[in-house]
Amino acid sequence: MDKTDLMEYFIQLAKEHYPEGFDKIVLPPPVFLSMGAEFINIDQKNAKIEVKFPVPESTLNPFGSMQGGVIAAAIDNAVGPLSMLVGPINFTRDMSLKYRRPVSKDYEYIIVKAVLTEKKGRRLFFSAEVIDPEGNLLVSAKLMNWIVE
Repeated sequence: MDKTDLMEYFIQLAKEHYPEGFDKIVLPPPVFLSMGAEFINIDQKNAKIEVKFPVPESTLNPFGSMQGGVIAAAIDNAVGPLSMLVGPINFTRDMSLKYRRPVSKDYEYIIVKAVLTEKKGRRLFFSAEVIDPEGNLLVSAKLMNWIVE
């Protein structure tokens, strides 16, 4: 599927997952669009998602690497859509990142791979990896989302 088909597929899955109140959800999220994100893979059955993000000059720190907060936002923008497909309405409550290598200005893009690792009560646990175009691990993350009552 191309990126337009994957976005439509995601919206359809979200609509099925949130039959009541779907009209109050803004999809795609404005921040997802403003970051230039695009879905690469959506695997609802195995609770996995892959999202591609460009590395524009506007996101670089003084050393020519993507700023850490922008990397965290990319991770949150991959886990967010996945969280919509695997649980009720929820939000990111805790995120821990381990930066291994810088996201170079020379990369055209990065890919965030996220997976649901556990559901426990009102908590959803995720792990995520940021990889470069060659598949090298740049950042790993653990997230916990809280289900809204």
